Amino acid sequence: MSDIKSVLLIGGAGFLGLHLIEQFNAISPQPQIHVFDVRPLPEKLSKQFTFNPSDIVSHQGDLTSSDDVEKAIKESGADVVVHSASPMHGNTQKVYEMVNVKGTRNVIDVCKKCKVKSLVYTSSAGVIFNGQDLHNADETWPIPKVPMDGYNETKAIAEDMVLKANDPKNGFLTIALRPAGIFGPGDRQLVPGLRAVAKLGQSKFQLGDNNNLFDWTYAGNVADAHVLAAKKLLDPSTSSKVSGETFFITNDTPAYFWALARTVWKADGHIDDKVIVLKRPVAILAGYLSEFFSKLTGKEPGLTPFRVKIVCATRYHNVSKAKELLDYKPKVSIEDGIAKTLAWMDEGL
Repeated sequence: MSDIKSVLLIGGAGFLGLHLIEQFNAISPQPQIHVFDVRPLPEKLSKQFTFNPSDIVSHQGDLTSSDDVEKAIKESGADVVVHSASPMHGNTQKVYEMVNVKGTRNVIDVCKKCKVKSLVYTSSAGVIFNGQDLHNADETWPIPKVPMDGYNETKAIAEDMVLKANDPKNGFLTIALRPAGIFGPGDRQLVPGLRAVAKLGQSKFQLGDNNNLFDWTYAGNVADAHVLAAKKLLDPSTSSKVSGETFFITNDTPAYFWALARTVWKADGHIDDKVIVLKRPVAILAGYLSEFFSKLTGKEPGLTPFRVKIVCATRYHNVSKAKELLDYKPKVSIEDGIAKTLAWMDEGL
């Protein structure tokens, strides 16, 4: 197996990026780790991360700038580039297209120009979701013609570009990972949002009947899958089996959607004696009304039909392919992941 000598983590200062640093830093022999992002690494790190920020080389720049990306790649001497940069949900279509499509196109082109050996792309399990239930979905499931939203539409476009760029004859290998429901220390959306809901006294409300299984995935496990993917691409004995392929990455323990929320709330001492259930059709109607009145007031809607469909859908995936070809096995359980996330939040970082 070929060792990773140097890795460039594009988006490495973000939520998943910090976990990528942690996991690449843990392998032996330890590679040089470079980070490319629009922002620097956080000045203070959670106790959940053990790496020393001073050991990481940071490169600040614009993902859509060929000069910025080329400068970082050349200075890093990376044999592996991991592209996990992506805007958060809730952004505009223009931002999605700029980062996910134009940015990814730029990364591919510059990697080829600089003779980078391999590119690992962080896609999304959401690329195959269009509002319909997903039962044990694997990589043979097609990407829908009508996407669920702008975020996953642009992630699917970017994923397609990455896979089509795979070129073994010319020594450029690519792979796309599709994580689902990421959470963990550094998460600014999921678990913090659940805590905010409880503080507002809204944890007693439930959208849907909670009979829908859902995949949550600890960020450290997702990062570990990226390390495995990079190693497999660089290994001549395995590269042909994994290059140009997609892989779903989950904790391999689908749970009823509201289980994670109630585990977080219980850990914080919020236990509701009675749960008020809004059935899916009622919740969708409420979402449309919320959007309508939000337009009148100019405020962000608290509930939308899109969010209801996400919450009420069955969405779990089959990770057999990742287990077989990447030797992937989730190391951190959902329960331990929640504990680590709550401990990070209690640090106040």
